[in-house]
Amino acid sequence: MKNEKNIAVVLLAAGQSSRMRKVKQLLPWKNTTLLGNAIQVAKQSKAKHIYVVLGAKAIGIKDSHTDATIHWVVNQDWKKGMGSSIASATAHILKTSIAYDGILIMLCDQPLIDTIYLNELMDTFIKTDKGIVATKYKHGKGVPAVFDKMHFLELGKLTEDYGAKDIILKNLEDMIALNPKGKEKDLDTLQEYNELLNIQRNQTI
Repeated sequence: MKNEKNIAVVLLAAGQSSRMRKVKQLLPWKNTTLLGNAIQVAKQSKAKHIYVVLGAKAIGIKDSHTDATIHWVVNQDWKKGMGSSIASATAHILKTSIAYDGILIMLCDQPLIDTIYLNELMDTFIKTDKGIVATKYKHGKGVPAVFDKMHFLELGKLTEDYGAKDIILKNLEDMIALNPKGKEKDLDTLQEYNELLNIQRNQTI
């Protein structure tokens, strides 16, 4: 059992949103944006620090979110894919003086992921001897997921061809997956965004 609780959140927000045809990170959600909502959710969790990885339109996105407590990481190779963004953030984290016990990787386009679920992932990570606590999907396992420090070097070597899912697949015996109960919905198209936005607005009326 792990006694430490020093976990960093890596929030991936570097993509170009080509299928969305808009800057996905800045789309309105509740009283902020999709990225702003993800930042709020992460900040309210048990994580120690939040590292947001930017790439496409990094300057404009960062200027729209002026939270001084956030650590911003700009991945110059964002076009190479999610793996390179994870590697960029991990390399940044390894250069700090902070000894993290785990990294929780999450996305900015899963607005139903809430603080309760992030804390459930971290609590499970702390209470079990598993090196990875992932999210269960219909066709596999993925992020949000917590990775033990034993995986940091591997995370730092990810490329455009390999992402966090590949590390999960290679370590199935050292992994446990949680049921997100529908919170894992991600938004790739404007239609998906509008449909979920309408549902969210109707629920708040």
